[in-house]
Amino acid sequence: MLEIQAAVARTPSGPFTIEAVQISGPRDDEVLVKIAGVGLCHTDIVFKDQFVPYPLPAVLGHEGAGVVEAIGTNVHGVAVGDRVVLGFSSCGTCPRCDEGLPSYCRTFVPLNYAGQRLDDGSTALAGGDESIASHFFGQSSFASHAIVRQRNVVKVGDTKADLALLGPLGCGFQTGAGGIMRSLACPAGSSLAVFGGGPVGLAAVMGAVIQGCSIIVLVEPVAARRDIALSLGATHVIDPSVEDVTAAIRSIIAQGIDFAFDTTGNIGVIDAAMASLGSHGAIGLVGVPKNADASIAVNIAQVMTFGHRIIGIIEGDSDPQTFIPELLQHHDEGRFPFDSLIKTFPLSQINQAIADQARGDCVKAVLIPDT
Repeated sequence: MLEIQAAVARTPSGPFTIEAVQISGPRDDEVLVKIAGVGLCHTDIVFKDQFVPYPLPAVLGHEGAGVVEAIGTNVHGVAVGDRVVLGFSSCGTCPRCDEGLPSYCRTFVPLNYAGQRLDDGSTALAGGDESIASHFFGQSSFASHAIVRQRNVVKVGDTKADLALLGPLGCGFQTGAGGIMRSLACPAGSSLAVFGGGPVGLAAVMGAVIQGCSIIVLVEPVAARRDIALSLGATHVIDPSVEDVTAAIRSIIAQGIDFAFDTTGNIGVIDAAMASLGSHGAIGLVGVPKNADASIAVNIAQVMTFGHRIIGIIEGDSDPQTFIPELLQHHDEGRFPFDSLIKTFPLSQINQAIADQARGDCVKAVLIPDT
């Protein structure tokens, strides 16, 4: 057992507490990673707050990056000293994994949300005699160290980006870019409206530039984020607090947009996005709603008449083993400057980072374990 520092979630809607906890060594199929940095994602917050039931106390965090310190006896292709990004967990053997869609793995939910090892119900973390839920998204990286499954580990070679800042490629930036480059596969010359200018939405803007979209609209109430979108290659921005969004989009492209991408999970926003779609347009949904029972209503005749498509998206339909290296190559060649969106905080200031990110004071917070 190794004593480490971790941010522990103990009560819904309560703060994280920084605690010394114990972490076990890696089992045969596991890897011990020393965390260099971990992204703060909205998903971490909604699970702490019990959007869906999750065992507490828990160490959350699912956008980790760091260096391998130890490996299990059955781990192959990963060595001590490797620099890695930690992605989500998948089985690697089901039909979805076989076709390169591990985010739709048939055991995705238990592997990522159970808070324990599935074979025996144990956790990798403890506070004395108290069990602490681990293996969130297969990693639980709000800590100085994490025990992860081998399939979570993506090796990264030489890159211009700081290792401590790479973690968000494992979820938020991967989701935004992958949603455009993989799920919707927006072709060159197509039109796109992105709803929400947080890290996922701005990654979508960057992905649209890579794809060669001719019209890239960001709908976002925060002026600073609209400005960032324009600097990243958006062709138009809309302030939904002062403009009728659907009318504004149709003033840009009268026949309606080819693709919409919602990162908000807000029903009213999704309704406006769907009303902006042109013939055979598609909307991708990645935003987590505030209520797990939230639903949208569609006019069946209209959806049929115009061939509209509604696509649910998890993790950008990406295979992290190939897509994260691809994004890093785009970064190093100047096409995906994700690190420009990041502000770092010590892990001990996680609650401040949550507040700052919620207010829009920063786009993406990354937590650096305290030394």
